[in-house]
Amino acid sequence: MFDYTFQWRAAWRALPDMLQGAWVTFETAALSMIFGVLIALLLTVMRAGSERTLRGRVLRGIGDGWVSIARNTPSLFQIYILYFGLGSMGLHVSSWLALLAGITFNNAGYLAENFRGGLKAVPDTQMRAARSLGMSAFQAYRMIIVPQLLRVVFYPLSNQMVWAVLMTSLGVVVGLNDDLTGVTQDYNVKTFRTFEYFAMAAVLYYLIAKLIVGLARLLSWRLFRY
Repeated sequence: MFDYTFQWRAAWRALPDMLQGAWVTFETAALSMIFGVLIALLLTVMRAGSERTLRGRVLRGIGDGWVSIARNTPSLFQIYILYFGLGSMGLHVSSWLALLAGITFNNAGYLAENFRGGLKAVPDTQMRAARSLGMSAFQAYRMIIVPQLLRVVFYPLSNQMVWAVLMTSLGVVVGLNDDLTGVTQDYNVKTFRTFEYFAMAAVLYYLIAKLIVGLARLLSWRLFRY
């Protein structure tokens, strides 16, 4: 028989701490996206290089290897290796840094594949036209190719940001206790009011995700309305 008394008042008292944890969650996800986008752009250029030279083959191999590992291994394992694996070799990193690096590694792999598809949507004539005007390859990518590429992959970027927010919950397995999941788990251990605290945490994650989607739609309307 169902015999459980809900105690929402205690959960409400924990809301300020949970909101502070939600900010840490959002901050971690945002940083992982910034670093992930930069690395993904680099990986995209590496993978688009020519295979006619040894340097081109090496760079392409590194890029393909990164993407393959990031996309075909669990994010939890990647964070475990960075925290416990490196720790066993004497290279100790904080829980937060291990989480940030793990999510960034994962984001970069997925985004690089999105960028590769987006790059194919940009006509090759764009690069040839830019080079014919005297631009270097770097200038052509920075001023011509990348702006068009980002427009193509804008919505996958926003989806990946939501995914990054949800992945921050994995930080609890390496001892992170100041993000939303960590704060919630601490209160759960102290009070054993699992349903109340994790229900509130789920609502906060949901609101963060909806906020990101809403901001992405607003930004897309401002950027792409013409």
